[in-house]
Amino acid sequence: MIKNLLFAALLLSAVNFSAQENEHALYIKGNALLLPVLITNIGLEYQLSPKYTLQADGLISPWKSFSGNHAQVYMGHLEGRYYFKEAFNKWYVGANAGFGVFDLTKWNYADTNKFQRGFTFMFGATVGYQFQWKENWNIDLFLGGGSVQSQYHGYEDVPPNWIRYDGAAGWNKSGEFLPYRGGIMIAYKIK
Repeated sequence: MIKNLLFAALLLSAVNFSAQENEHALYIKGNALLLPVLITNIGLEYQLSPKYTLQADGLISPWKSFSGNHAQVYMGHLEGRYYFKEAFNKWYVGANAGFGVFDLTKWNYADTNKFQRGFTFMFGATVGYQFQWKENWNIDLFLGGGSVQSQYHGYEDVPPNWIRYDGAAGWNKSGEFLPYRGGIMIAYKIK
């Protein structure tokens, strides 16, 4: 939590530092790659300076069940980006932090009655490429990941109740390095 607050303070100071710039573009974005499975991933990307931007986005996977497995995820990220050429144009790298809550079936429990409920913190990096598609329209291709620190309870669905299968007295804890961001964002310039 302290890391998130420090990161937010650093980003806010970057916004104040860049206030003397003339134009600060703002894009609204949606992830076209996730739309076919009805997962919503939308965001805003704001230009801080000629090569730096700040993106905030959220992802909602509302599926209580997908192919018989739990797949409900809600997460949000804040990401600072550095473009090698200019903001919103070509290659960039970014650093991000995020938080999420989930009710899902981990990959190694697929097609069982077991699922996991909890929350997660994510800290990592992104690499991407953004280009202009039409006037006021951009396409942003990106992939990111990093440290995923989760706490959860493991349940087994035994009608009419759920029972804990994990045997933990409190929260299970797991930490991995995983990809957790990616897609094809269609962006529209609103400012």
